[in-house]
Amino acid sequence: MDGMNHSVVSEFVFLGLTNSWEIQLVLFVFSSMFYVASMMGNSLIVFTVTYDPHLHSPMYFLLANLSFIDLGVSSVTSPKMIYDLFRKHKIISFGGCVAQIFFIHVIGGVEMVLLIAMAFDRYVAICKPLHYFTIMNKKMCVLLLVAAWIIGLIHSVIQLVFVLKLPFCGPNVLDSFYCDLPRFIKLACIDTYRLELMVTANSGFISLGSFFILIISYIFILITVQKHSSGGSSKALSTLSTHVMVVILFFGPCIFVYIWPHPTSHLDKFLAIFDAVLTPFLNPVIYTFRNKEMKMAMRRVCHELIVYRKIS
Repeated sequence: MDGMNHSVVSEFVFLGLTNSWEIQLVLFVFSSMFYVASMMGNSLIVFTVTYDPHLHSPMYFLLANLSFIDLGVSSVTSPKMIYDLFRKHKIISFGGCVAQIFFIHVIGGVEMVLLIAMAFDRYVAICKPLHYFTIMNKKMCVLLLVAAWIIGLIHSVIQLVFVLKLPFCGPNVLDSFYCDLPRFIKLACIDTYRLELMVTANSGFISLGSFFILIISYIFILITVQKHSSGGSSKALSTLSTHVMVVILFFGPCIFVYIWPHPTSHLDKFLAIFDAVLTPFLNPVIYTFRNKEMKMAMRRVCHELIVYRKIS
């Protein structure tokens, strides 16, 4: 019985995405291109918001932090996936697997709270414009950011506390390209039904609940917007549609992976690629192309960088 408390599995083997060389090549080009683009795009947003004084407002402060989190989303699973594409033996250590799970859920929790904070920011800006800077002051912005990180850490640690106590004494093959809880805990040598329910409640229902709270919030804001003048409402609608798109991109895969009762390997992998590679790329694209102020700020920053390089 004492041996059951200790894991004998020191590494896990990924089955990966596909055995077809042609598909692997397409995935390598596709993933590498979008990974580099998402890193550059999100870095540019963080740098632009930090550097340009015109963007020193609560909305852009939260946007810059969302982009910073998306840098983490891109970096947790994508580099390992790209590196493993042409490798015959796709292996990750036990510690590396646990680290992936930890950072995936920390980052996911932080992003979830940030999206709620951004919805609150838009609610105050549209529904209480005269009190906007009083409510969304610097202290409130920092408080929301700290709360996001604390909730993300708690969300991740709660699950890891249970996972680290699991005995792994035999099976070590994961039909995926990264480590996450649903498949990871199924490899344990004990019945994990209750733990799977806890994971579903902690990740799945929290995601689903947050998603519905955000959608209801945006519907409420939309009703308020319709009462305003056409000029102001068109700008507000454009901003709201941007936020709704990002919310759907983030919560869609999360809800499916953790709540869908009959998951399929191929669909799970597709959603995981979408979440790890495409979503961090699409977020800066959506926020940039639908925001004139951000585009102008990026042009100013790029122009000043070019001038600086010429001078130096």
